Amino acid sequence: MAMSNPLIIGYDAISALGTDLEQQWQRALAGESGIGPLSRFPLTDDFPVRIAGQVADIDQEEYPFLSARHQASWSSPIFKYGMLSVARALERSGVEITAELAPRVAVTYSSAIGGLDAVLHADRRLQSENKLPQPYANPNSCINMVGGKIAILTGAQGPIVTPVTACATGLSSIISGAMFLAMGRADVAICGAVDFALVEPIVAGFYTMNGVYIPKDEQHDEAPETASRPFSINRRGFVISEGAGAVILATPDFVKSHGLSSSIELAGWGMTSDAHHFVAPYFDTIKRCMEQAVDDAGITAADIAAINAHAASTKVGDKVEFDAVTAFFGTQTPPVTANKSLIGHPMGASSVIESIFSFQGMRDGMLPPTINYQADPAIDIDCVANGKRQLDQEFVLKNSFGFGGCNSCAVFKRTG
Repeated sequence: MAMSNPLIIGYDAISALGTDLEQQWQRALAGESGIGPLSRFPLTDDFPVRIAGQVADIDQEEYPFLSARHQASWSSPIFKYGMLSVARALERSGVEITAELAPRVAVTYSSAIGGLDAVLHADRRLQSENKLPQPYANPNSCINMVGGKIAILTGAQGPIVTPVTACATGLSSIISGAMFLAMGRADVAICGAVDFALVEPIVAGFYTMNGVYIPKDEQHDEAPETASRPFSINRRGFVISEGAGAVILATPDFVKSHGLSSSIELAGWGMTSDAHHFVAPYFDTIKRCMEQAVDDAGITAADIAAINAHAASTKVGDKVEFDAVTAFFGTQTPPVTANKSLIGHPMGASSVIESIFSFQGMRDGMLPPTINYQADPAIDIDCVANGKRQLDQEFVLKNSFGFGGCNSCAVFKRTG
């Protein structure tokens, strides 16, 4: 990457651990789980998935842009949570998007699943009541509309795209924003992702793919909090969750000229395509993606203090990531944290929420634990399994891998 790496000047996250960022971070450090019973929709006795990482509701009265009228039209939760994450991240950044600045503000905020809940509701209404969809049904289901609504909310008039790379969407959004800054097409980029995938056919579809957590026959009474088990010998698939995260990037010149502050930069990144299988990860291209990110940062593997893993708790995925990590880092493999043990898997939003947890960890010199871990002899890894750990972190590597073989990795650097 060029000498002027983009700076992170504001961020906010919403996850199964809560709607307040500091509360989520303290719960993460305490090793608390956000996983509980699935109640987002009525469950029949034979519905195969019973647990999830659900996000609590928010007090909409605190945010005038989330009026009752707005909610009636924009019914999919991706809009209110996505917009809220951006509004709070911008507030923390200190950026005021004036008419003069607006053309220089890019939006790359996205979603992997989008508002499928709205089009599903419209279809059910059409079939059961023979009533045509409401006028906002199709706009709710357009994946790019979440970025459009954020542009309307903030007044941003620069480049706008909605990169979708499945579960790597959040990190791909950050990288895309960095590209616009590097090309001189924007001074500020509003990045991030939101997903609320707890919709019946989506949840059931992950079950039939054998991807979501499935307890053994004799273990149906397992506590939901114990279900997400990255790198563990008893891992049995991911726990579907909800969430949103926003990251505000800016060029160093913009930060300096506007008297803003930043303590973290995007030092380097890599993106690769597996070109291998529609869901199974591929060792060669995952390893190369990490290599690209570290090389782009102008450092060596030995400089990485910690890795924030993708680690979704799948049998194949966790093993391939471990193999790639150890092949690249060798005997110098740093601690590897797996945040999905705490928050489950909020689909496209996972990698931006996890990146934000990394920012918090770099700020505080702490790594949150990977909970529910039982050692797997085939995965000899230090995954911070015994509680939070104090660790100074100048460079952190974030891994994220998505369906379709979409890999994104980033190196974040603490600068203050």
